[in-house]
Amino acid sequence: MLGQTDFFSDDEHVELLRGVVVRLSPPAPAPPHAAAIQRLTRLLVLAIGKRAWVRVSSSWAADDWSEPQPDLSVIPLGDYEKEFPSEAWLLIEVSISSLRKDRKIKGAIYAECRVPEYWIVNLVDGEIEVHTEPKDGRYQKIERFRKGSKIRLVKLPDIEVPVDEVLP
Repeated sequence: MLGQTDFFSDDEHVELLRGVVVRLSPPAPAPPHAAAIQRLTRLLVLAIGKRAWVRVSSSWAADDWSEPQPDLSVIPLGDYEKEFPSEAWLLIEVSISSLRKDRKIKGAIYAECRVPEYWIVNLVDGEIEVHTEPKDGRYQKIERFRKGSKIRLVKLPDIEVPVDEVLP
């Protein structure tokens, strides 16, 4: 896997998308981006407890050509000491300037890998896009949630995430 090679130095932040090495934003993201990740992490960890892992900015082994680093991922319990997870229940990208990449490239990769749920926390437009029902490399259903609404997780339907607690 990309992160397990000696090709890149430890301070280089890259991800592999469709065989192309893409530089990530600097390690210190903009405060609104970091704050959204912080709020989501707390919400998900407290709600999910010991039923799954919540990972922050960690590689996810999509396939031989893609190893993206979603801002957050909810993955099944397992031992990931030797390999990055290749299954995910929920992947989340927080977007300010990466909206096009998150919708077109990452969304397609996640749908092709049949990730049941993918969120784009769109900080520019103040909404969370929830992509579900992956089929033929595309998400068949896209819903937009704004403040005042709640999102129920696909794989953990007893969990509702209030949008007001995610968006500023």
